[in-house]
Amino acid sequence: MPITPLPPQVSPPGFALSPALPHQIGGAEVWAFPVLPGEDGPILGPGADEAGEALGVDLLAALEASRATGRTGELTTVPVAGRTTSGTSSDGAADGPGLVLLVGVGEATTTDLRRAGATLARATKDRASLATSLAAIAPVEGLGAVVVGAMLGSFAFHWRSTGPKERPVARIVLAGVDDDGADDELARAIALGGAGWRSRTLATVPANLKTPAWLAQQAVEVGEAAGLDVQVWDDARLEAEGFGGIRAVGGGSVNEPRLIRMDYTPRGATKRMPTVVLVGKGITFDTGGLDIKPSEGMLTMKRDMSGGGAVIATMAALRDVDCPVRVVGLVPAAENAVSGSAMRPGDVITHFGGRTSEVNNTDAEGRLVLADAMAYAVKELAPAALVDIATLTGAMKVSLGQWTGGYFANHEGLADHVGAAATASGETTWRMPLVADYEDKVDSRIADGDNAAGGAGAITAALFLQHFAGEVPWAHIDFASAAESPADRYEWTAGPSGWGPRLLLTWLGSDDPLAGIA
Repeated sequence: MPITPLPPQVSPPGFALSPALPHQIGGAEVWAFPVLPGEDGPILGPGADEAGEALGVDLLAALEASRATGRTGELTTVPVAGRTTSGTSSDGAADGPGLVLLVGVGEATTTDLRRAGATLARATKDRASLATSLAAIAPVEGLGAVVVGAMLGSFAFHWRSTGPKERPVARIVLAGVDDDGADDELARAIALGGAGWRSRTLATVPANLKTPAWLAQQAVEVGEAAGLDVQVWDDARLEAEGFGGIRAVGGGSVNEPRLIRMDYTPRGATKRMPTVVLVGKGITFDTGGLDIKPSEGMLTMKRDMSGGGAVIATMAALRDVDCPVRVVGLVPAAENAVSGSAMRPGDVITHFGGRTSEVNNTDAEGRLVLADAMAYAVKELAPAALVDIATLTGAMKVSLGQWTGGYFANHEGLADHVGAAATASGETTWRMPLVADYEDKVDSRIADGDNAAGGAGAITAALFLQHFAGEVPWAHIDFASAAESPADRYEWTAGPSGWGPRLLLTWLGSDDPLAGIA
């Protein structure tokens, strides 16, 4: 059934660097300064004293009146008398801001700076411009954290007939920054933040538009813009080539499944250059199938393709972070629906490559589509490393709570890369164990494997997938725990989180992503 196409969406803020401090930059609607904790009270960051003098405002008194401490994300708002929010004075002169914001940065770690950037962005929505010295107190990587936080804290999505309810601040000037390398760090941060924004958008689009075919078309469009080679398998090709897992999961829907392949080749690549394969779960809506979810369990299932969205967004940004190795992104996309053609409990399916699975829970569908794509990667692409990423198990949220993803790995070098990239990117993870003693739980009496092992659910899901990785260095990232933010919280906005691309790009954009692996 035709539906209204997605309306134009808002864009992230634009960014600029300036060695000047906010009071030396004309036309900014808002000035913002960092606040650090001090033994004798909070300490204002660069340019605040000059700004207070220029405006005739005692900013330290404002902090004292609000009992500010400088803790991360704490915000003190100081309206400027005689000026409007457009940055003009009452006599019409464009000589200052209408608002000053003082934002706490705690210990000024990259996490603190990311959160402070998000706090400022959220406080300046619908403004034309912001000049802030927040990045002036940061090391180079801290500048990137400010930018990523400001971008993702600005995120908005709408499908209103009247247009978006609010818009991000149009322009952010990072004042007091003149370090060498700042331009490169800004460009890299915009790539990471933009990938997170794209992934979040894809996850937020409702499933009445976001079918497997629609998701594949998005991959084609962003792939063309990023200089990638993109292929899409339709249902007929999936059947002909033996992708039984993807077809079984998608068989109950009128929206046929797809397999998306996106290829990135770095400049100057040789035939001997190793390949990394990323596989992202692309379930565009998950009813649970015949083992149907309760209604409240379906409310967030438009974002069950978040792993696939993370892969698409990552692939689109690899050139921007100068990734030095070949990367292939695979997204098995299907809608897990209920109908007379849906897979049944007890069915046996044959995956790409021949391994069979007994389906004893149709709501454990993600591992069935990932298995096909992983088997294809191992057989056809000979990867030096294989990473799958998925909103796979509710058990992971039980294990790790709301904000931390879990990962498993069969190779210590790859595990180290994932852990380091998680820490650097702010997409927090915790390594989980591949407990060999649970292998009997994924055995089937009649097939090679059982998709419904139960018990220690995140671990047994990983053990199920491990059979499809073979001897390839492999990591499995299950971020069902971090895929949905219940409320606005720093760089996370309420709704689908778009988690994953920052971690993957931090790893793949490093100097040697395969150090200790290949």
